Amino acid sequence: MDSEGGSSHKRQKTAERDLDCSNASRGVWNGGKTDITFSLSDEMLKNTDGSVKTDLPKEHRFVISNIAHQTLAVFGYENEENGNDSKPGKLVLGGHVLQKGECRPLADKRYMDLKRDMILKASQPERQVKQLSKAVTSFKPISDHKHNIEYEQKKKAEGRKARDDKDKVMDMLFAAFEKHQYYNIKDLEKITKQPVPYLKEILKEICNYNAKNPHKSTWELKPEYRHYKGSDDTKE
Repeated sequence: MDSEGGSSHKRQKTAERDLDCSNASRGVWNGGKTDITFSLSDEMLKNTDGSVKTDLPKEHRFVISNIAHQTLAVFGYENEENGNDSKPGKLVLGGHVLQKGECRPLADKRYMDLKRDMILKASQPERQVKQLSKAVTSFKPISDHKHNIEYEQKKKAEGRKARDDKDKVMDMLFAAFEKHQYYNIKDLEKITKQPVPYLKEILKEICNYNAKNPHKSTWELKPEYRHYKGSDDTKE
C-alpha cells in the first residue's frame, strides 16, 4: 500500500512538470490585416487643467516586423478531459513568436514640430547673455557691510586696549626675542597684547625694522640689546 501511494504521488509531480513541446517549431503571428492605425481622442490628449495638448502626435500606426536577437514564445494550458475549464491541465508550448508590432507616430506636421522643438531645446546653451533695460537689485540696500562693521569694531577695541607699563612691555619683548630673532608686528601684538601704535613706539627704541629680504617686514633687536643664550654659552 505504501509503495503504491508513493509511486502515485511521484507520477503526479512528474505530470505537473511535464511540458508538451510538440508545437515548438511552429511559428505564430497576429492573423488578419497587419496595417493597423489609430488616433488619440481629445480626452486622451487633455491636461490636468482640462486644456488639450496640441503639441503631441495624434495619429499612430502599428508597424509589424520580424523578431531578431530575441526568443519569445506562447504558452497555454490544455484543459482536462472532463471539460472543467476552471481547472487548467498540462502546460503547453503553443509556439515561438515570429513577428512583433510597434506603435509609432505618423511623420505628420505635429510630430515634426515636436521633434524640431526637442532639437532646439537640446541645442540651447545653459547660460545666455541678456541685455537688461533696468538695473537688477538682487539684494536689499544696507547702511554698511558686515566686514566694514567688524573692521571698525576691531579698530575701536584695539584703541581701548590698556597700555601696560613700558618696562613690562620691554621685558615681554626681550623674552620673546630670546626664543626667535625675527618677529612681525602681528606676532608681537599677540604676545604683548598692546595697541599697535604704542607697541611700535617701543620697538623703534630697541629694535631695527627689516625692509629688505631675506627677513622683510620683520623686527629684530638692535645689537646693543641682543642677549641670546647661545652667545653667552659660547663666551663661557
